[in-house]
Amino acid sequence: MSEDIRAEEQWSEIQDSVKKIRQQTGRVIVGQNDVVEELMVSLLCRGHCLLTGVPGLAKTLLVSTLGKVLGLKFQRIQFTPDLMPTDIVGSEILQTSSDGARNFEYVPGPIFANLILADEINRTPPKTQAALLEAMQEKQVTVAGKTRQLSEPFIVFATQNPIEHEGTYPLPEAQLDRFFYNIKIDYPSMADEEEIIRRTTGHHCDEAEAILDADGVNKLQDATLDIQLPDSVVKYILQTVHGSRPHTAGANEFVNQYVEYGAGPRASQCLARAARALALLRGESAASIDEVKAVALPVLRHRIIPNYNASGEGILVETIIEKLLNQN
Repeated sequence: MSEDIRAEEQWSEIQDSVKKIRQQTGRVIVGQNDVVEELMVSLLCRGHCLLTGVPGLAKTLLVSTLGKVLGLKFQRIQFTPDLMPTDIVGSEILQTSSDGARNFEYVPGPIFANLILADEINRTPPKTQAALLEAMQEKQVTVAGKTRQLSEPFIVFATQNPIEHEGTYPLPEAQLDRFFYNIKIDYPSMADEEEIIRRTTGHHCDEAEAILDADGVNKLQDATLDIQLPDSVVKYILQTVHGSRPHTAGANEFVNQYVEYGAGPRASQCLARAARALALLRGESAASIDEVKAVALPVLRHRIIPNYNASGEGILVETIIEKLLNQN
């Protein structure tokens, strides 16, 4: 079998898997097609994701359904003010064996899974947040001086409730930058909400079926790296990111007036990776500027910091990003 035929068959298998993932997810999740696509992009890029939305928008159901469809080990961690780092990474417990010997035995925490839902991450103190963020960055945990690797794929989807601030611990901007995507989930349309009522308030509710496993997800993630990134797309990414940095050569007057801090080099990396992943999901062998524009909001909205002028005039970070995309 020639290399071209083998490559064509592999590409066909990848697109078939993507189609089945969408179909199975759609059996449970009504609407939210853009959000599902953004979650898939984040997962294909091995990037952690922050989900922001008011209660009741199926954030937990989204992540658990995606984990089930992909055949991944899923764990949900409910973050509370009294949650300790050992509640996440695990701890050593003194055990007594049958012969009376006493030894410390490591009991793994819920972090040892493929897909982690960190529910309401801003409700736990910074010490516990840091334990999770360290695992996200290093793909390992250290307990009692011993380092243990986390299995691949390892993705964290963290949720935040934007309407309550009392008793919460907002993530600093430097820690927000560790998240590949920042996704905002909005209310469903009236038609979608009608379908939600019909699907979920009767005797029968559809359930998704697993169509992949951890190895299959790893193959999809590897296939994303084979998507081409033309020089023109790289140039557009660089112009967009450099244009977000106030008082530099690439910044315009609007950015100088309304941006406190622009996006760093990690934003350029994330834009490139996300554009590749979205191209794969769309069945394209090369990423284009259209893909970069489609992924810019979730990549940049937590990496560009508006200043006091923007806050005073009601200019949102989404408006700044839109201006950046249209100037190039």
